[in-house]
Amino acid sequence: QHLPRFSGERLDLVVDFLTYVFVPTLALRAAGFLPGAMGVAMGGAILVSSLFHFSDLESKAEDHSFVGFPAVWNIVAFYLFALQASPGIAQTVCVLCVILTFVPMPWVHPFRVERLRMLTIAVTLLWSAAAISSVVSGFGSVSGYAKAALVIAAVYLAGLSVVTWAARRFDS
Repeated sequence: QHLPRFSGERLDLVVDFLTYVFVPTLALRAAGFLPGAMGVAMGGAILVSSLFHFSDLESKAEDHSFVGFPAVWNIVAFYLFALQASPGIAQTVCVLCVILTFVPMPWVHPFRVERLRMLTIAVTLLWSAAAISSVVSGFGSVSGYAKAALVIAAVYLAGLSVVTWAARRFDS
């Protein structure tokens, strides 16, 4: 921030967009999860919806949760690879995430949101071990235990997001 005309914050957004959105979208296309013309359209929808999220000035709530799907397509792609989803499942998941970008539901950040922080960190550590195991074993050989841990972590974080959303609705 001390260099003239330079913004580290903008540079961070560009790097985040490339690593969280653009590269994973290319990987999903190249791996056949988003095939054909529909896959090109879906890739475009991922990029455009993510641009909306990255430019949304209200994309983070006071409790540090994200508002709307947080454009973590690297995580979506990781799950599709690790769980060896079919192209139909992959496209369905992608359509759902694109739509959820525009739904003002909170999505918890695993370290920044205080509600159930210790449990969330424990689940995140479980997820990390399963993720490392998945990468080391190769996506074609992910163990049943690692797949179960990944699903449990996803269900927990999605559930925590729903609980956070419900609590906000009842508090107001």
